[in-house]
Amino acid sequence: IQTFLCPLDQRRGVPSPGEVILKHLEPFRLSLEKLKEVSTRLRKDMIRGLGKHTHHRAAVKMLPTFVRATPDGTEKGDFLALDLGGTNFRVLHVRVMEEEQKMVKMDSQLCAIPQEIMLGTGEQLFDHIAACLSEFLDSQNLKGQTLPMGFTFSFPCEQKEIDKSILIRWTKGFNCSGVEGEDVVKLLKEAIHRRGDYDISSVAMVNDTVGTMMSCGYRDQTCEIGMIIGTGTNACYMEEMKNVKRVEGEDGQMCINTEWGGFGDDGSLEDILTEFDKVVDRTSINPGVHTFEKMISGMYLGEIVRLVLMKLTEKKLLFKGEVSEALRTKETFETKFISMIEDGLENAKKILTELGLTWDLVDARVVRLVCETISSRSARLCAAALATIVDRIRANRGLPHLKTTVGVDGTVYKKHPKMQLSMHFLAPDCKIKFLVSEDGSGKGAAMVTAVAQRLALQSRLLEESDGEEDEEEKVRS
Repeated sequence: IQTFLCPLDQRRGVPSPGEVILKHLEPFRLSLEKLKEVSTRLRKDMIRGLGKHTHHRAAVKMLPTFVRATPDGTEKGDFLALDLGGTNFRVLHVRVMEEEQKMVKMDSQLCAIPQEIMLGTGEQLFDHIAACLSEFLDSQNLKGQTLPMGFTFSFPCEQKEIDKSILIRWTKGFNCSGVEGEDVVKLLKEAIHRRGDYDISSVAMVNDTVGTMMSCGYRDQTCEIGMIIGTGTNACYMEEMKNVKRVEGEDGQMCINTEWGGFGDDGSLEDILTEFDKVVDRTSINPGVHTFEKMISGMYLGEIVRLVLMKLTEKKLLFKGEVSEALRTKETFETKFISMIEDGLENAKKILTELGLTWDLVDARVVRLVCETISSRSARLCAAALATIVDRIRANRGLPHLKTTVGVDGTVYKKHPKMQLSMHFLAPDCKIKFLVSEDGSGKGAAMVTAVAQRLALQSRLLEESDGEEDEEEKVRS
């Protein structure tokens, strides 16, 4: 940028190209005060989402997951995990070993879902899943066992219990009839029952964010937050039951799926949306929805950079004002280019050449600056949101300081760890450790099932103990 600062232009009082570029990037640079303001707005939205009479109009939905505890390290056994979230689904066999306190993925199988099944009936879909599950059990010699299952179903659902989840709407190209408004666990069990060649003992529904928290929670029992920053973004955390007004009960905790990607859908982030954010939203498949996600997640960051580069080129501040066909085409600037360019100018030169652009060294440096600016905004906004959750946990427990672990997954986090730098300033009373999830949607689903079984066993033993005490009391009487 310094090479743009022409002394002649400055003497004439004319802004240099470098100053004009910085002015275009200024809306992406959020001050610490503005980030704290964003955090305050999210805090209010979270409270609204938890409320019995306010959740229906909250942008941040704060969905109860009915996961009532994190792992304590005593879980053990063999579990199945079913991960359905796209045109393929996975079946896994996971073994949890208490003695070594680790989870081992014994084996897994990937199954395709043909287009005609994606658009067919719900019965066809679940029959196909049940058939693939049968094949997998045969290959693993597990047909004689009745194993519990964790079911990661990555579509918008309203969870009623750990084993009851109602599909709100299909996304990702699915449109199976007879499923929306129905309990997907019930449909799966019915399909398995129709086959009659195997059975499963129980099914626990799992959101992928919850799976991330739970898979990390087995390795580190202080983990009580799960966060994903990849193609999309979301977070979950352990909330005090007394604050979860939509579910009966005051004791203990429950994991809440925040669905924070919708933060700002009510206009609360209007003052920090740039002209480029508004174009990305307007041209997306879901305008007006997932405002926060569109500002920070991998599906959109590359497109924001492309729009900024287009604007600077049209202003003749880049590439001598010549726009290539590739740069003019939507979504050609992939989000992975951002981290590649940030890693070094050689990568920037290669990518700009592949995009058909005529560049010089100054152009490459400006493109790198644009990438750094937009990825930094993503990291800082995510830090502000995470700081809100961490500080809420601390306040809920009346602690002056909180030490906790965040289970995290997603390529955007792995490639852009700048978020951690902002946390110290945004949550000064909290010490946070980040733990990268290993297969949260698979192993995490199995762990949710393992924890649910542990809690059920503890409840049963407690009831038996209470029953014995009642008998003793009768004898004494």
